[in-house]
Amino acid sequence: MICVTGLVIICVAHAAELRLKQVVESLFNAKAGSHPDFSGKDLSLLDLSELDFKEANLAGANMLGADLSGANLSSANLTNAKLDRAQINRTKFNKANLAGASLFDAVGSLNIESTPANAPTFEGADLSGARIMAFLSRANLRGANLTGARLGRQQNEFKTPKRTDLSGATLVDANLTRADFTGANLEFADLTNARLVDADLSEAALARAILVGANIAGANFTNADVAGAVLTGVKGLESARGWDKARNRDKAIY
Repeated sequence: MICVTGLVIICVAHAAELRLKQVVESLFNAKAGSHPDFSGKDLSLLDLSELDFKEANLAGANMLGADLSGANLSSANLTNAKLDRAQINRTKFNKANLAGASLFDAVGSLNIESTPANAPTFEGADLSGARIMAFLSRANLRGANLTGARLGRQQNEFKTPKRTDLSGATLVDANLTRADFTGANLEFADLTNARLVDADLSEAALARAILVGANIAGANFTNADVAGAVLTGVKGLESARGWDKARNRDKAIY
């Protein structure tokens, strides 16, 4: 059931294109080395928790509101897939292709007090051009490609500002070139050796983040909070934009 709010509340019955039983049977009957094909399918609102979608083709699939808790989507093709409002705690996206995917209001781990074991993993995943507004505290994005990804502050249907939470996340060796992190929460995040060339970090929370060896050439730090951020060995600081307007620069560690 999907409810649309307005002056009145209207609820419309909704059924996914495939039933859970069909999805499970397709995965179970797949031959070794094959790639189960769910491309373009409507899997919205299904309980897909703990299922093994490793190397499956989910390009363009609609997984709106699906429960993917504990599911394995390692090396899966999720290009342009819709994972808005999906539950992704403990979900494995390692080496998955999520280029152009949408993860608006996706819920992985709610805050920095979450244990890493409950957070989703995107190690080595391709998230280039993805649209992300999600709770990803403590998530593992080591070596991930987020080139041109949009993680900046957005508004929901009630015009309430929201932001991506990557507090305590691991972004070591990640490619964040031209990524939009406007207003994102990156407190305590580990960005060691990350590539942040031309990234937009304006108004982002970077307090106590680790940027050791990161390349920040051309990155925008206007109104970003860098209190306690570790900037030892950073590259490109002289060409970073808005650095003179970053907050708490005197409290950063160089």
